[in-house]
Amino acid sequence: MEKEIVFYSRSYGCPYVSTAKRVLDRHHLSYREILINQVSEARKRVVGWTGFESVPTIIAAVKGHDLPCEPPDPLPAGASPRGINRGSMITEPSAAQLEEWLRQHAFVR
Repeated sequence: MEKEIVFYSRSYGCPYVSTAKRVLDRHHLSYREILINQVSEARKRVVGWTGFESVPTIIAAVKGHDLPCEPPDPLPAGASPRGINRGSMITEPSAAQLEEWLRQHAFVR
């Protein structure tokens, strides 16, 4: 299965989005960005996955799809998704957390 990075974001500034984009750019990784403040279905997805409008929510998707390649690990009710590796998804990661997630999915070595 060929995977791609899908990057759920917003059109206005966020320090977690900036950090994640720097990591992806440093590795010359392409990604498809979906803006949750412009695509209502994307906003609903992110809220369903995280309980919040948390960006970036980054997923490993089957190429050409907008959903995770496998169901993400569940979050405890009301828990913050920040920095938690949920398998096919990570939300608001630090640079180190994102680096590890990218290695896990073989986007980087």
